Amino acid sequence: MDFQDKTYKIMIPLVRGRRTEERLQIALALTARAESKIVVLGIVEVPEDLSFSHGAIPARSYRRLLSRAIQVGRQEDVEIRSMVRISRRIWQGVLDAAAEEKPDLILFDWSGKTKRSDKVFGTTIDRVVQDPPCDIAVIRHHGRTDFKKILVPVRGGPHAELAIDLAMRMATNLHSQVSVMHVYLENISNVQRLREQSIIDKILHEMRLTDQIARLAISSDSIERAILEVSRDYDLIIMGASVPETSDPHLFGQIPEYVAKNASCAVLVVKTKEPVDLSQLLPAGTPDWSFPEVAILPSPETRISEIVDKWFAENTFHHSEFNDIERLLQLKRKQNLTISLGLPALNEEKTIGAIIRVIKEELHDKHPLLDEVVLIDSGSTDRTVDIARKLNVPFYVHQEILPEMGWYRGKGDALWKSLHVLKGDIIVWIDTDIRNIHPKFVYGLIGPLLTESTIKYAKGFYRRPIKKGGILLETGGGRVTELTARPLINLFFPELSGMMQPLAGECAGRREALEQVPFFTGYGVEIGLLIDILDKFGLSAIGQVDLDKRIHRNQPLTELSKMSFAIMQVILQRLEERQKVELLENINKSMKLICHERDRFFLEMQEIGDQERPPMAQIKEYRKRAWQ
Repeated sequence: MDFQDKTYKIMIPLVRGRRTEERLQIALALTARAESKIVVLGIVEVPEDLSFSHGAIPARSYRRLLSRAIQVGRQEDVEIRSMVRISRRIWQGVLDAAAEEKPDLILFDWSGKTKRSDKVFGTTIDRVVQDPPCDIAVIRHHGRTDFKKILVPVRGGPHAELAIDLAMRMATNLHSQVSVMHVYLENISNVQRLREQSIIDKILHEMRLTDQIARLAISSDSIERAILEVSRDYDLIIMGASVPETSDPHLFGQIPEYVAKNASCAVLVVKTKEPVDLSQLLPAGTPDWSFPEVAILPSPETRISEIVDKWFAENTFHHSEFNDIERLLQLKRKQNLTISLGLPALNEEKTIGAIIRVIKEELHDKHPLLDEVVLIDSGSTDRTVDIARKLNVPFYVHQEILPEMGWYRGKGDALWKSLHVLKGDIIVWIDTDIRNIHPKFVYGLIGPLLTESTIKYAKGFYRRPIKKGGILLETGGGRVTELTARPLINLFFPELSGMMQPLAGECAGRREALEQVPFFTGYGVEIGLLIDILDKFGLSAIGQVDLDKRIHRNQPLTELSKMSFAIMQVILQRLEERQKVELLENINKSMKLICHERDRFFLEMQEIGDQERPPMAQIKEYRKRAWQ
C-alpha cells in the first residue's frame, strides 16, 4: 500500500491558538505528502447577547496568530492554510467548517483532563464525536512531536484499519518503527484465539502490510494493563475506538479512553465516521446537556441579519494582515496563479505617475507579486498616457479594445474591456486619482484571494476625507455611498448591508468569476458587480478589506447627483429582474440638473443611464484569446 499517493486533508481546530506548532508537526506527520492539505481552524465564539459582527476584530487577531504559526511548520509539498470562523459555540463552528472544507480527518488536541464531569474529552470534542462529519483523531502528546517507535494495539474493525493507516503515514514521514499489538485474554479458548488472529491477519493482508511491520501477541488478564506495560518502550500509541456497549458512557470505548488517560507516552485515539446514539453515551442519571429537538426558527429578517453579521466578522480583513509580501508570493506560486493590475484612467496626469512608480517598483520589480501593470486609458487629452509610456507601462485605449463591440463612455466599459487584454488569473483594479498611494491598496486586495479559497471578489473600504475651504476634513467623503447606495442596499439587498463601501473603486477578483457576470458601463458598475456576484456565487464569495485612508479628488455635487441617479437605475433594474418591482418600463431616465451662473439659475436636461455589457465569457473574441 503506497501511503504517499493519496491526497489527504486534515483539519486542526485550535482553541485560542494554543500549541499550534506542535499540532502542525503532528498533522504533517499524518499526511500523505503529495498534494496533501492541512487547514488550521480558529473559532471565535460570540455570546448570544452580541451580534456576530462583534467577532470581526477577534477574528482579525486570530488570523494573524494562525498566519504566524503556520509559517513555522510550512512544507513545500503540503498546502497549509488557516481559516477563522464565527460561531455561538466552538463545536458548532467546527462542524460548520467541516461541512465547508470536507476534510478526511479532524485532529483534536486533549490535555488529559476535562473540567465537566459529564464530558469525556470536553464539550467541543464530545459534541463533534457524537456525530462526526469525517474521521476523528484525538491526541494527548505531552508536548512531543518526534515519534520513533509507534505501538498500534488492534482488535479488528474499521477503527483499527484507520489506526494502522495513520501509523504507516507517520512511519513513512518520521522514519518510525511500527508494531501492531494484539492482546489475548488468558481465559479464551483456542478457537477464539484463532478467530482473533485471523481478523488481524486479514486486516494486514488487505492493507498489504504483512511484511512491513512488527507484530506482538500478548496474553493477559487485562487488555488495558497489557497495553500500558508494553507502551513504556514506545513514544506513541495509536489505537482505534471500540464499539461502545449499550450502556457504555465512553465515546471511544472504555479501553482506548483508559489508555489515553493513563499512558506515560503520547496517545492518538482514532474513530472513523459513524453515527453515534447520543442516549447511549452518558450513564443513567447524568444531566441532559443536549439541545432540544424542536428549535424555534428565527424570522427571515433575523436570519438575514445573523448571516450578514457572521459574514462581516469572517470576511472583513485589514490590509496589515497581508503586508508580508514574501508570504503572498509563496501562496501565489503554490497556487500557480498570475496577477494583473489594471489602472483605468481619464486625464489623471497629476496622480498616475506616482501610482505607477510606487506600485510597480514595490510589487512588480522588487517583489513580482504582479505579473503586469497595465494602463486602461479612456481617451485622455492630457499627459496621462505619455507618463505611463515613460515609466515602461503598457497601455490600451479602451475605445479601441474589441472595436467590433463598439464603446460607451464610462469607467465600467473600460473595466469590462480590460478583461480582454489583462492576462492574470486574478485581476486588480484601483482608481487612478489616489493621492496617498501605497502598495497596501493593491496587496491588501490580493491577500484574501490568495489566503481564502472561497473568496472570489474583494472590495476595499477606507476613511474618505473631504477638502472644504482648503482644509482636509477627516470625514465627509463617500456621500453617494451613505445617502444613496447603502440605504437602497439595506432596503432591497440586505445581504449586502455589511459592505462598508459598496461603491469603492478598489477591487480584485478571480477571472473565473469576473468573466461570468455582466458589467454596467458607467457609474453603476460597482453596485452591479456586487449584486451579480452575490446572486451567482453567494455572499461568502465576497470579502472586504480595510485600506485605512484614501485621499482623492472630490467631485462636485452635480456629478454626485448624476452618479446617484445612475446607481438607482441599476438597483431598480436588478430589482425588476428579481420580480420585486416593475418600474423601469415607464421610468424617466433623463435628469434635470440645477445649474447656476452668477445671479441666475437654470435647468439642464441630461440623459443618464448605464448600458449593460454581457458576461465577457460569452464574447467569441475573448474565448479565442491564446493566453487563456
